Amino acid sequence: MTESLRLVPVTPANIEMAIAVKVGPEQEHFVSPVVKSLAEAYVHPNVAWPRIILDGDGPVGFVMAFLDLDWDGKGVDFRSGLWRLNITPDAQGRGVGRFAVESVAGEIRRRGGTRMYVTWEPGAGGPEGFYRKLGFQLTGEKSEGETVAVLDVTTRPERVPVAGP
Repeated sequence: MTESLRLVPVTPANIEMAIAVKVGPEQEHFVSPVVKSLAEAYVHPNVAWPRIILDGDGPVGFVMAFLDLDWDGKGVDFRSGLWRLNITPDAQGRGVGRFAVESVAGEIRRRGGTRMYVTWEPGAGGPEGFYRKLGFQLTGEKSEGETVAVLDVTTRPERVPVAGP
């Protein structure tokens, strides 16, 4: 499946396609809807990197990275990572999430970064196992009650086609 996956920027022409991406009902409390992500991207245009994940021409997910975010607001600790990941139920377990994470890692590397951060809401049925399987290591930090983990992106393969700036 991953050979036909690609990322495209969210534009006025495809915004409805992005908003239509939904996770399963059992996952809704773990991830915000795409429309909230797009609102956050609007108010944080210098750090947000929102993309639709397409399989061929059909949407199967949404990913948004944060790039060079002032982590604690003190102007000292700037981080990049995965802000949001929404995968449609029928696309889960088919490599779409891995593709999205590798795509964000590739963008971070392209910009000279070496680490990729992610946070998640802890709980049964949550995404911790997925991220840990991909190599994310716990930092011991919490961010707004969420678990923080980090991945060294210098050792990850570069193999993702990304469209747009």
